Amino acid sequence: MDEKFGKDITALDIGEISSLADYFVIVTGLNNPQTQSMTEACVKTCRASGFPLVSTEGEGTGWLLMDFGDIIVHVFDAELRQFYNLERIWADAKDCADITEALGKTVPDVNAPGKGKQ
Repeated sequence: MDEKFGKDITALDIGEISSLADYFVIVTGLNNPQTQSMTEACVKTCRASGFPLVSTEGEGTGWLLMDFGDIIVHVFDAELRQFYNLERIWADAKDCADITEALGKTVPDVNAPGKGKQ
């Protein structure tokens, strides 16, 4: 996703507490064009890394969910992210400092300098 990153990117290891997926990536999109660009880059990068897009939900609603099987990416606008507060709901999940290391595969490093929590 490189320069297309949103802000406040969080990766959670939910594998031990849920059968939904192994990881949640939660990000805030800054505006619609940036969110669309970020989404396209995420799909391209994950597909190239062996995680094809399984499904999407919520396009144009302020909360886009992209299901890559083991990884679920949530892209929120700021208002809905604060309202739903997935980090609070999934508080028992482990904060994943480096999703690339955790998966043992090449996937987007959400915590690379300038791309993580801001």
